Amino acid sequence: MDDIQQYLEQHREAFEDDLCDLLRIPSVSADSRHRDDLRQAANWVFGQFKSLGLAAELVETAGHPIVYAESPPVDGVPTVLVYGHYDVQPPDPLDEWISPPFEPTKRDGNVYARGATDDKGQMLTHVKSVQAVLATAGKLPIQIKYLIEGEEEVGSANIEPFLESRREQLACDVIVISDTSQFGPGRPAITYGLRGIAYYELRLTGPKQDLHSGTFGGAVTNPLNTMAKMLAALVDNNGRIQIPGFYGDVVELTDAEREQFAALSFNEASFMKQIGVGGVSGEAGFTTLERRWARPTCDVHGFWGGYSGEGAKTVLPCRAGAKFSFRLVPNQDPKKIGESLEQMLRSLCPPGIKLELIDLHGAPGVLVPLDNPFMSAAAKAIERGFGTAPVFIREGGSIPIVNAFAEKLGADTLLLGWGLDDDNTHSPNEKFCLADFHRGIKASAALWDELGKLGA
Repeated sequence: MDDIQQYLEQHREAFEDDLCDLLRIPSVSADSRHRDDLRQAANWVFGQFKSLGLAAELVETAGHPIVYAESPPVDGVPTVLVYGHYDVQPPDPLDEWISPPFEPTKRDGNVYARGATDDKGQMLTHVKSVQAVLATAGKLPIQIKYLIEGEEEVGSANIEPFLESRREQLACDVIVISDTSQFGPGRPAITYGLRGIAYYELRLTGPKQDLHSGTFGGAVTNPLNTMAKMLAALVDNNGRIQIPGFYGDVVELTDAEREQFAALSFNEASFMKQIGVGGVSGEAGFTTLERRWARPTCDVHGFWGGYSGEGAKTVLPCRAGAKFSFRLVPNQDPKKIGESLEQMLRSLCPPGIKLELIDLHGAPGVLVPLDNPFMSAAAKAIERGFGTAPVFIREGGSIPIVNAFAEKLGADTLLLGWGLDDDNTHSPNEKFCLADFHRGIKASAALWDELGKLGA
């Protein structure tokens, strides 16, 4: 690794320049006005692979292109598939950015731009590591395949058909994704569990039009009142979700996992200060980390209806709506949750209200076994790259593609996050620590070496 380390040091500035070039492309997949920008980003990634001499392909889809690349096969060692995405979230609200979202700006040891950590910067570490290995050793110790898409931020509608049609080409022993976070500054982590999700929109309709609340109040069921009662009924005062059968399939935390989480020295006061709250809450009987990583939750994301403008308007609204989701833990089935949820809501629906429940999307949770050789290899590689051994954590968010990989390719995923939980992903002033960008490249190069040592 000495030659590689020297190469990495000599190319620090060039690697940061490449990262900034990619960050300047406003590849916002949720906004159709950026279609050409998404193609530009795909072409940029494609060009990186071609410059390394990899077999690369720009695959057209019904949406935005998928970039596929691979190095030559290597017998007797694992094959790795690296997944990432070049699309980014919308930058709104623009007036809250200190520097423009698509003008990468370096300050305080970070680079600030939309997509810096989610996921352009993290994805690029696995490209630059291969550049370093090829430049110093001339060949890779394993075969590496790359699947970089442009629709992750809008649901990855075209990725599963691609996986289905390319099973043989994509065949691998393990998948690597860097789209998560470290446990904290200087505390790298391997994420071995993800929560799933079940996301819904609820629409309630009452009278044919808005009514005067004085004239009709008390005689006509108010959709907004009803919505508030329904949403409040989903969770009790102890943080327990009240949908019948909801906890039937929950995989409980083991004593060993609870001890492992407790040993992480999580500072609750610092956590509250970071997010600007004066207290925490959730399901009784569990710590904040346990609730964030390994327990189911219910959260309302939006609530609308009636009048919310300036001043007063005594209206009895004709309709109300809400969006809400459940984060699920391994073994919970989003379909079963949805069926039980709808039965519960209909039982609560009063006369005069029409109910419509829309299933927006769902994905089950993920739990990767800790006792497999790929985990051990990743832990050694991260220690070589970051100078300290990683901790093993779960993540409260969802990455549905991990389930698709397990189902379609039969391979587990290594979730190796180089970001930090204050990187403002999906928020204004998104950033990526440049030191972690370079440490991530070094750890990635070490990972190819460690996986090559495993043999067949």
